[in-house]
Amino acid sequence: MPYKLKYDDSEVNRCLLCADPVCTKACPQHADVGSILRSLFFDNYVEVAEKLNDVDCTYCNAPCEKACILNDKQIPIKIRDIFMGMKESSQNIPVMKLKDVDISAEICGVKLENPFLLSSSVVASTYDMCARAFDAGWAGVAFKTVCNFPQHESSPRFSAIHNHANSFCGFKNIEQLSDHSVAENMKIFHQLREKYPTKVIVASIMGQNEAEWTMLARMCEDAGANVIECNFSCPNMEASDLGITIGQSEELIERFTRATKRGTSLPVLAKLTPNITDMVPMALAAKRGGADGIAAINTINSITGVNIDTLVAEPEVQGKSIVGGYSGAAVKPIALRFISDLANCKDLCGLHISGMGGIETWRDAVEFMLLGAGSVQVTTSVMQYGYRIIHDLTCGLRDYLRCKGIPALTNLIGGASKTVVSHQGIERDIIQLPVFDYDACNGCGRCYISCMDGGHQAIEFDPETRRPKLKGTRCVGCHLCRMVCPNEAIDVAPKVLKVKA
Repeated sequence: MPYKLKYDDSEVNRCLLCADPVCTKACPQHADVGSILRSLFFDNYVEVAEKLNDVDCTYCNAPCEKACILNDKQIPIKIRDIFMGMKESSQNIPVMKLKDVDISAEICGVKLENPFLLSSSVVASTYDMCARAFDAGWAGVAFKTVCNFPQHESSPRFSAIHNHANSFCGFKNIEQLSDHSVAENMKIFHQLREKYPTKVIVASIMGQNEAEWTMLARMCEDAGANVIECNFSCPNMEASDLGITIGQSEELIERFTRATKRGTSLPVLAKLTPNITDMVPMALAAKRGGADGIAAINTINSITGVNIDTLVAEPEVQGKSIVGGYSGAAVKPIALRFISDLANCKDLCGLHISGMGGIETWRDAVEFMLLGAGSVQVTTSVMQYGYRIIHDLTCGLRDYLRCKGIPALTNLIGGASKTVVSHQGIERDIIQLPVFDYDACNGCGRCYISCMDGGHQAIEFDPETRRPKLKGTRCVGCHLCRMVCPNEAIDVAPKVLKVKA
């Protein structure tokens, strides 16, 4: 949403998002401080503004900051400054055009109360976990992949790349499938269906042959599943003819999708791998086999790093490591590309797309849906922050639709899909030059450095005034300067035709 808020997001990013926030307990005005900070962390600004309506920090001595657990070893979060900044910015929150909106979705005709599901992984692997997720507000779960062969897990099995706020930029796992027996998993499905009749159970399955794909699909339907998801994409299998190997073969995808359809009357999703150049042929193979939709993307083959002390790749398992599946925020651009490819293929029209890959906030989810996903699945963000993020996902999505005047989520799906065109389809004869906002500029000179060493030497920098100046005849309108500016102090001039040499 096009508004700026005056608060220090670097301070918000330092927040530990505690399980039991002591700052909340310390607030004399009984504000839900921890929840407000978490909503800011996940870009849920509208709800934060509403929560702060009845809170006045002007004359408060900030006992919430004194209670902050960072007091032990670091500087506490500047909660009062953050809240005061938000109050000052409240006039920039857009007026709601609609009182309420419909955020319900569906998977191949199966109703979802909202578009958010847990993706097939450890976060949806037991009855208790799924029950707590449903109680928190998740519309459905794609249960950890059910199979009829033993799993041999390693320890440790995760590694990550962190950003400056110590959150995962990227996350690697070398985990396999459900370690429960088929019978145990079917019991869990029965229990979930009985306790949560309106929630959606997506049964992820993996067979070793056609007969197993058929059998597992039939058993999952009998146990109460709503949708079957064929795991054609797990990169961590010990056997060379399972998981990702299937997802890289049109023939195997078509054959095993058809085998799955023989065992069930439920909708069937084919969960595809991004470890290919083009996903569309694989999706078409799934459609030929009878798939009703596509789930994408699964994790990307990766090595997240090497421990330069032990000289072993991560995660280290007794002195060795393996290539594993990469997920988290870093893979979102790749996931969006595949979602766009699928949505723009005319021959796949009518197939549901369940999108996943780097979804952390409601904004991420909106991007997936604008490019054609009808539902979205989440794992890595839940592994970091817990099931509680569903509140900010649903509230943020609802407020976005209300501000935009969009009455139903279904009106949003695919809204940006046609804006992704071929390389010949974009305008190349216009230019937009940058414009400096000197009131917002802090004089750091980052734009100058980047333009000099990574651009077209189109910016001068006066060390006396500490102001950048554009050399318009050299500027090509690449906007690198805007990307690196820490204060968002560079805007753009109106579009003009390029001057031909």
